[in-house]
Amino acid sequence: MQQLVELLAPARNAEVGIEAFRHGADAVYIGSPAFSARAAAGNSVADIERLASFGHQFSAKTIVALNTILTDQELVEAERLTWQLYEAGVDALIIQDLGLLQMNLPPIELHASTQTDNRTIEKVRLMRDLGMTRVVMARELSVEQIRAIHQAVPDVEIECFVHGALCVCISGQCYMSAALTGRSANRGECAQPCRLPVDLYAVDSQGREERQLVHQKHLLSLRDMNRSAYIEQLIGAGVTSLKIEGRLKDVTYVKNVVAYYRKLIDSLIEKHENWNSVSQGYCTYTFEPKLDKSFNRGFTPYFVDGKREPMWNFVSPKSIGEYVGQIGRVSRDSFVLDGVPLNNGDGLAVGELGFRVNRYDPATRQCFPLEGVKICQQLKQGSMAYRNLDVKFEQLLSKPSAKRKIPVDIILQSTSESLTLVMQTQADDRVEVSIQGIFEPSQKPQEENVKRQLSKLGDTIFDADSIKWIRKNDLFIPSSVLADLRRQAVTSLVEKRNKLLSTARKDFLQPDYLNSIKTVNAKGVLPASFLANVLNEKARKTYAEMGILNVDNAFEKQPVKEGMVMQTRHCLKYAFGQCPKYANPNPEKLPAGDIKFGSETMLKIGNKKFILKFGCKNDCISEIFTIFAPKI
Repeated sequence: MQQLVELLAPARNAEVGIEAFRHGADAVYIGSPAFSARAAAGNSVADIERLASFGHQFSAKTIVALNTILTDQELVEAERLTWQLYEAGVDALIIQDLGLLQMNLPPIELHASTQTDNRTIEKVRLMRDLGMTRVVMARELSVEQIRAIHQAVPDVEIECFVHGALCVCISGQCYMSAALTGRSANRGECAQPCRLPVDLYAVDSQGREERQLVHQKHLLSLRDMNRSAYIEQLIGAGVTSLKIEGRLKDVTYVKNVVAYYRKLIDSLIEKHENWNSVSQGYCTYTFEPKLDKSFNRGFTPYFVDGKREPMWNFVSPKSIGEYVGQIGRVSRDSFVLDGVPLNNGDGLAVGELGFRVNRYDPATRQCFPLEGVKICQQLKQGSMAYRNLDVKFEQLLSKPSAKRKIPVDIILQSTSESLTLVMQTQADDRVEVSIQGIFEPSQKPQEENVKRQLSKLGDTIFDADSIKWIRKNDLFIPSSVLADLRRQAVTSLVEKRNKLLSTARKDFLQPDYLNSIKTVNAKGVLPASFLANVLNEKARKTYAEMGILNVDNAFEKQPVKEGMVMQTRHCLKYAFGQCPKYANPNPEKLPAGDIKFGSETMLKIGNKKFILKFGCKNDCISEIFTIFAPKI
């Protein structure tokens, strides 16, 4: 059976999304004008329509994130927005709030956001039964866990993150930002407190702070995800859509990362006969993509192989970039870099220190930083240096850097009275156009000119893969006639492809969401606590009809003064080499000395205190609790 593979790219706006398509994305996800889990990345319906139209040329999809929890007042606007997006040509919506299933929705695919906390077979089966065509997996799952879910629920598409920034918290279960600032992650306004420096304290048996273990380190700031080495395993486990995080990233980041994964996936498709891309067209690039050239905090595959490994970046939440060498001899206002050559203007990161290279001497490998004396006073010989800005690479990506074309086979059939041109894609989209006329025998060979004229597909999305001329003898065919015939064929092929796409959208059989809600039993699958994220009465009704009565209000509506605000698989016990189950070959060192952790520690972010309960008895899932009255 054929397995379709989708490369899903992020877009902060239509321009970035169009470049994602050009660089090889099979689908793009973008924020809606409102109710997106990245509130800072909203877009107009008109821009989204322009993006969808561009992508549809390649049979590529545009997916819109409408994945926040909604108030009662927002539901009507959200319903209206779903219809506007559908009419704009959007192919699917990513949602979190199950109250939307009670509304009058257009016939469009719904995808269950990772914010719905999809970690188990039971949860994925429930989402399938509710009518979701795709479920976005929790980032914490391994290949084998995903395989088990796919085998148990094979009739729903699985989407999996493969690259980009990581939330330390299990998605949809984080309330720390709301507790600290009133800005809710479930409402698309996360203040990212996990990227702030943290103090860590040992606590006594009564939970009182006893001794400071760590001062002002980024204990909750994770490296960025990079699962490029596991793509083949993920596809083999049943993943349909490979998702790149980054709806706030700039266009050069998207170009580079999308191109890298496009080339990787294409190489795997060539290897597996039954694997195929969901969209059409091949890409050519003016650059060689390299993942560590773009923004990154260091990389981790993040539990994908079921193992623990260093996944934090305690030094800084800023971009590290690519390793370029070690700091050699340091002078008053310059230093030697023992590593790869640099460019004037490059950005370097050495530990927590970041600076720009004002001048680089390739002959002596001497680097002269801006503010040279100030910088060099802080450098130590032997320190590792990373380049987080390669100016030449960025300049290359700031220009047009990719073309995407759909190969077509062209056949010209000629007689003395007519010409017929057939144009066909590899996906068997086929058109035939004809011209009547009187065509005289040619005195000279015409095949070279015929092929040259028919191959002039210019700025169209098509590229001639093969051209064949079927005739009894050479005829003189004016170049203007060949050009007219070619233009007619291109127009007809575009129109036919658009019609096929329109038919496919109309053929989508919308599930009966209201009936589905009444026929499923969600007891034991969905929580009844504030973790259910129920912010409106429609969502409450959905839960009640699925057998879960008396659901607590969402944290955003009724803050929990002393309760859990985060669940995470990132474990500080493991990080500091004190895990009772897994050995850490490179543990961090505690500045306060060799102190054994108890079952709890205390975290301080600013002047706010939290209790961290380790998850040694809870499948290694730690929990962070407030111990103060939050400002909401």
